[in-house]
Amino acid sequence: MTLPRVIELNPPPDVAACLERFRTLPYCLLLDSARRHARLGRYSFLMADPLRVLHLESVNNLNGREANADLFAQAQRLGEQYPAKDEEPGVVPFTGGLAGFCSYDLNRALERLPAPRFDEFQLPLAVLGVYDVVLAWDHVAGRAWLISRGWPPEGGPGSAQRATDRLRQFQKILSAARAMPDVQSPAAANISDLTIADLCIAGPLPGYPMVWSNFSREQYTGAIEQAREYICAGDIFQVNLAQRLLTPVREPAWQMYARLRMANPATFGGYFDFGAGQILSASPERFLRVRRGKVEARPIKGTRPRSPWPEADLFAGDELLASEKDRAENVMIVDLLRNDLSRVCTAESVRVAELCRLELYEYVQHLVSVINGELAPGQSAWDLLRAAWPGGSITGAPKVRAMEIITELECVARGPYCGALLYAGANGDIDANLLIRTLIVSRGWAQFPVGGGITTASDPATEYTETWHKAAGLLRALEFNAQ
Repeated sequence: MTLPRVIELNPPPDVAACLERFRTLPYCLLLDSARRHARLGRYSFLMADPLRVLHLESVNNLNGREANADLFAQAQRLGEQYPAKDEEPGVVPFTGGLAGFCSYDLNRALERLPAPRFDEFQLPLAVLGVYDVVLAWDHVAGRAWLISRGWPPEGGPGSAQRATDRLRQFQKILSAARAMPDVQSPAAANISDLTIADLCIAGPLPGYPMVWSNFSREQYTGAIEQAREYICAGDIFQVNLAQRLLTPVREPAWQMYARLRMANPATFGGYFDFGAGQILSASPERFLRVRRGKVEARPIKGTRPRSPWPEADLFAGDELLASEKDRAENVMIVDLLRNDLSRVCTAESVRVAELCRLELYEYVQHLVSVINGELAPGQSAWDLLRAAWPGGSITGAPKVRAMEIITELECVARGPYCGALLYAGANGDIDANLLIRTLIVSRGWAQFPVGGGITTASDPATEYTETWHKAAGLLRALEFNAQ
């Protein structure tokens, strides 16, 4: 029998229903294309109960850059212990391997950067599991499969018997009459051990008495003015500045995610219970994809709100396309990513396939560009992640100075926000989103930062309002309405 073992599920099960069934297994992870798209939102992957877990501690536990600087090399070495035997491409692009998240705060392991003043949640820098069983959907074809690699926990080639045993274990969960009850551990139940007094906040937001920010309106617009002063002084060309919103958790995280994927469906969304908390993402942005050595990046820069009136919606889109400020912002990040890709790709292969195209989402419309490349001989997808980490569209340019300014002005650790959910297949392919439009649930709180790119042409009041356009889907999922 060849490996992996693949069983087609007829009819394809509902994604949200499967998440409910698997949610109590350790390290349950859903990479979710709730917004269907023939090219970008075609596949979803659900996995749980990994064979091994690579776990790096919080940013305040870094003991010098050398301690964790080689996360990507560690991940590559771990993945290589679970071989693919050079098999032919499967029915879906991911049939098992490493998957999980890497935090924005890994930047301190790669560059000499200051520590944020506040890191109340002390979340891990990265959690990556080795998943040998994957439930995969092809939404375009309307098909689903249960896939088992048969790997032993200690690594090495898979066996037919282990593949069969693991398939039976997951089939039993799928066919059970009811979902398993919630586990009532402190992490799973999100019992609060942080009070308002423990958190960096500026007070409740007008209209949302149960939502707090680390900035008041005046403080956020003041930070934008400071960022513009840095730009005028020649320190940077642009910087991405976010305000962190916080609210107490009132229900299980998986229920919040089920509502989020309905209220704000995304092509690169996902849910991950990483033990110390949960990530609930409705991200529209792909960070990097590598497939058979070919690279794609899809930076987003430039935003306008959607309107329920078609004429107004079209007008907003035309205005965005015509905006010199938004186009310049996008082009600067395209240049930054071209430089990042050129560090590990052949120089002649790096090109801009699409520049500033308009894409429509549930609550906003964006300018999106596409940069392609091809990995140079001897370079891997993990080398590419290291070269480009963190994503330029959520830092600014030049990247290192922009990250220093972000730390100074935002004051709080970003954690998973602006990091990535990703998979790395046994065949060497990788697909990683950028964790924007994302809730991070931990220690009784949900944090959901929202931000935007600041340039010399930025109007502070407009930039502040844009953060609320980006928060709309998250607030809807939390069932908040302005009062």
